[in-house]
Amino acid sequence: MRILSTLLLALLLFSCYSPERNCKDFKTGTFEYEALVGTEVLTTTFFRNDTIEIDYFKGKSDTSSIRWINDCEYIVRKINPKNMAEEKAIHMKILTTNGDEYLFEYNIVGNTKKQKGTAKKIN
Repeated sequence: MRILSTLLLALLLFSCYSPERNCKDFKTGTFEYEALVGTEVLTTTFFRNDTIEIDYFKGKSDTSSIRWINDCEYIVRKINPKNMAEEKAIHMKILTTNGDEYLFEYNIVGNTKKQKGTAKKIN
């Protein structure tokens, strides 16, 4: 009986835990995102305000429009796509926040395959 009550108490405590999610702190600013591509870690820096996101990658910039769905989700669409793949909108969702970083997931709108990443606010 004692083991059962301990397990129930532990379950109650852990079920009440909710990760931090202060999405409003990350709606605007300058951010960095690192990704492992093959054996190389590549960094993208991006600036975002309420309606525009400008990405800087390998010395080139690219501008996208942003449409916020709610405080933690938005749709990104390239303003000047160079090919059919870039014409597709991307759904971004902030999952958790921690200090100056946030964990996000993203997918092409209409595609169920999601990927995750972590971005850090640098300004």
